[in-house]
Amino acid sequence: MTSIQEAASKRILILDGAMGSLIQNYRLDEAGYRAARFKDWDHPVKGNNDLLNLTRPDIIEDIHRQYLQAGADLIETNTFNAQVVSMADYGMESLVHEINVEGARLAKKAANAFSTPEKPRFVAGAIGPTNRTLSLSPDVNRPAFRNITFDELALAYQSQAEALMEGGVDVLLIETVFDTLNAKAALFAVQEAFIQQGREIPVMVSGTITDASGRTLSGQTTEAFLISLSHMPLLSIGLNCALGAKDLRPYLQTLSAEAPFLISAYPNAGLPNAFGGYDESPEDMAAAVQEYLDLSIVNILGGCCGTTPAHIAAFVKAAEGIVPRQISRA
Repeated sequence: MTSIQEAASKRILILDGAMGSLIQNYRLDEAGYRAARFKDWDHPVKGNNDLLNLTRPDIIEDIHRQYLQAGADLIETNTFNAQVVSMADYGMESLVHEINVEGARLAKKAANAFSTPEKPRFVAGAIGPTNRTLSLSPDVNRPAFRNITFDELALAYQSQAEALMEGGVDVLLIETVFDTLNAKAALFAVQEAFIQQGREIPVMVSGTITDASGRTLSGQTTEAFLISLSHMPLLSIGLNCALGAKDLRPYLQTLSAEAPFLISAYPNAGLPNAFGGYDESPEDMAAAVQEYLDLSIVNILGGCCGTTPAHIAAFVKAAEGIVPRQISRA
């Protein structure tokens, strides 16, 4: 049993909240993203949050510390888009390895500073879905067309996973999955990374239900999503993003009833408002996730878009003393 599995057997583990929302609070302009090192880079880089691992590590460390101070057991690396597919938008494919290694090291440094024997802190290497999809055509007039292959995507994920492991993450988190075939490419890549690294670490997967239909963007139901990925011995499977906590609950119940893994949930702070922001307060959101705890359907609980350290602190308080969901062995 890994140390994170042992911790999860004793209590609800609290994951951190949004990274991008807090980065926005720093009001960085183009020069702020570039810093001196990329002053003359020939592509715009504003919005490349993962680049801040190299240009503003102080900001990323500060955000990690805020979530750890709020009581998070598990923090994510700032690497959601740090693979060659997404970095091509900025002409920064050659920086993928460095961005991931440094992202992992920054998170691990912060986690180690807050870890105690009674409450160890863990780092999840964040692996996002990319801006491509293997199951759907980006061209409505050519339904058979794909703008990336399985092998290309798997290679992109493998290089990211290897760099995150090199940087010292405790677990890999394949998250915000809207296309299960993309997730399969990521899981294949992770297995290849394990072979190359000569070791294995736990793997988490988190999908996203896009609307009230209860399906992923590629059309799968929650149950189908689970079945499609159950061949991999995962640490956890869960849902994040897209919906608020109240709307996510029935789909978490489906996972909880069927999954032979831990269940994770990190919803948005409600649905976005007219300005693209999120309005659900820490108190309101904690009240909504209280139902997860009362129903005993989660093992790992955190926040996605719009959530802050205050939200995470409210989750810590709500989960205190709650017995974690037990995995059915039937």
